[in-house]
Amino acid sequence: MKTFFKLSTFLFFCGISLISLSQKISNGISLEDICINNTFTARTISGLRSMNDGEHFTTLESSNKIVKYSYKTGEVIDVLFSTIENDFEINDYEFSSDESKILLAVNADYVYRRSYTADYYIYDLEFKKLEKLSDNGKQKYATFSPSADKVAFVKNNNIYISDLSTKSEIQITFDGKFNYIINGGSDWVYEEEYSFTRAFFWSPKGDKIAYYKFNEKDVKVFNMIKYDNALYPENYAFKYPKAGEKNSIVSIHVYDLINNETNTMDIGKETDQYIPRIKWTSENNKLSIIRENRLQNHIEILIANTDNGSSEIIYEEKNKYYIERIEDWYMTTSDDGKYFIINSEKDGWNHFYLYDIEGKFINQITKGEWDITDFVGLDSKTQTLYYQSAEESPLNKAVYSIKLDGTKKKKLSEKRGTNKAVFSTGFKYHINYYSNANTPKYITLHDQKGKLIRILEDNKELNQRIKDYNFVQTEFLKINTPSSKWDLNAYMLKPNNFDPEKKYPMLMFQYGGPGSQRVTDSWPRFFAWHQMLTQKGYIVVCVDNRGTGARGEEFKKITYGQLGKYETIDQIEAAEYLSSLPYIDENRTGIWGWSYGGFLSASGLFLGANVFEMAISVAPVTSYRFYDSIYTELYMGLPQDNAEGYDDNSLLTHADKLKGKLLLIHGTGDDNVHFQNSIELARKLTEANKQFESQFYIDKTHSIRGKKTQLHLYTRMTNFIFENL
Repeated sequence: MKTFFKLSTFLFFCGISLISLSQKISNGISLEDICINNTFTARTISGLRSMNDGEHFTTLESSNKIVKYSYKTGEVIDVLFSTIENDFEINDYEFSSDESKILLAVNADYVYRRSYTADYYIYDLEFKKLEKLSDNGKQKYATFSPSADKVAFVKNNNIYISDLSTKSEIQITFDGKFNYIINGGSDWVYEEEYSFTRAFFWSPKGDKIAYYKFNEKDVKVFNMIKYDNALYPENYAFKYPKAGEKNSIVSIHVYDLINNETNTMDIGKETDQYIPRIKWTSENNKLSIIRENRLQNHIEILIANTDNGSSEIIYEEKNKYYIERIEDWYMTTSDDGKYFIINSEKDGWNHFYLYDIEGKFINQITKGEWDITDFVGLDSKTQTLYYQSAEESPLNKAVYSIKLDGTKKKKLSEKRGTNKAVFSTGFKYHINYYSNANTPKYITLHDQKGKLIRILEDNKELNQRIKDYNFVQTEFLKINTPSSKWDLNAYMLKPNNFDPEKKYPMLMFQYGGPGSQRVTDSWPRFFAWHQMLTQKGYIVVCVDNRGTGARGEEFKKITYGQLGKYETIDQIEAAEYLSSLPYIDENRTGIWGWSYGGFLSASGLFLGANVFEMAISVAPVTSYRFYDSIYTELYMGLPQDNAEGYDDNSLLTHADKLKGKLLLIHGTGDDNVHFQNSIELARKLTEANKQFESQFYIDKTHSIRGKKTQLHLYTRMTNFIFENL
């Protein structure tokens, strides 16, 4: 009887559980599913590091343990470190070059999008000993020397070196000061636009450190209030160079640990310029320095002698528009240091080019009317380059290998959709991250030739959940608009019980910024929320306007000097075409977007009053005079030279044209697209006596994160759509 009671009770509660789940699914997708329960969040593999032998890799799991796996078998070999006995969360980790130690960043406090201060610890794998790197406050950007006996880091805008063998610590810069001088770290605009924070680099032998110095003295201060439930909110003031304003003056220095001397590298007399990257060559006294003019349409590569600071130019390129943002892998050199690789749009498409270390052109590696979309790796031993490209279609991304002379190109990824590869040390294996517009992340292990070895993550449960919740399939289409000589790529989500004889309200979504893409054959952003809207009877459409990426230089750079003009025209004309379809209700058309997309959604509503009835604008740039120097001037030039381009397309100029319903959303703690943007738009709308709705999130940054905050945000947006569309 006892056993039967337990079994029957179990079956009874299973029945309740199944009924509850069935009821939940029958009610459709909820905002709690999306924002709180992460019901539709795909599983992935994060914190992956390939080990020196190329046969094993590690992952950071649940932010509390570092696990070692075999590539070949997929089995767990060891748990290298766990925080079970320590009261902290691992934010990042790094192995020493000999893999005898692990450098752990824990308890991070984020400063901006990428930068943070943290407590750093050294864990000795042989002796199982954990030691704190440094006392007297948190540090930034700690990293091992090549010989693994030292760690350099930044504290209070100065660079320090900790000698692990002698337990001593030396300071190598002394003029660091908040909002004035930064040594070894990037300023706000370099961090945001060039995507790096650590701005110091060990030489190959580990006896020198090359570093940036940012002199922010003349950069104007932006003030931001941090409320934080305080009686007297804090004023946070930081240096933020806006379009046309003064930037930091950047200089490059090399500290010699042997003679304790610092040399300054010759980067020219011009100070109003950018140094987007510095990289050591294979020689211990030669540093490559990439230099760009303020307009970012003229680039030079310098090789500096670190013993005396002298430099010479080995490469130069100019463009009538701009030169695309310099990525971290730009000027990847071979192991022997004899040649380097760059990417360029000099033939109208983004491709790889090979040069010797003296700057002599050898050959173009990739060719064709398609764009390279990512650099994956260089195997110097086999003279093989691995990359991702949109060769099949702008919608699809595949992984390829090719010899440096441009021969023996081979496609390594098999599935049509979006593929991204991460190779092991030595290039024996690679992990492929795949998705398509209807399939979440599918992660597989392959050998060097692309042969499948094992499935690492198939998101089987999520795929079943997608079926249970009746997700609709993404449909791709091309839209021909009157003003564009190119067809525009788009996707559409229709209600599950779609009836072509009925008329449906339509919500358009877009981002639309230069070089971006939202219409790709990949698992989309905001997908679960858009699916929820289809369940409520809405059609959701996303259109990539002119100016977006993977379609060549001409398509992308047509927007140069007038951001927002062609993009808005394309969104309006696409909406006009879609509204003419028999199953779209032309009187119920809305548009929404975030950041650049927030700018375009409001612009579409202001200038397309005959098409759009409503718009949601999240964290928009309302005037590009308010945005940062590097991004804005790359696409717009200087406001002193292009006042019309800045003002003619500003939301502030067209606020008086508002006729439909507008919801304006912003985080007050947005250090990227400042709250000022929405405040000034609200001012203009008020002056024009235009009614609108607004929702502001206290102390939230550009991403407006937090589960409860996200629930509130999406509830607000959903209700606005229900009420106005």
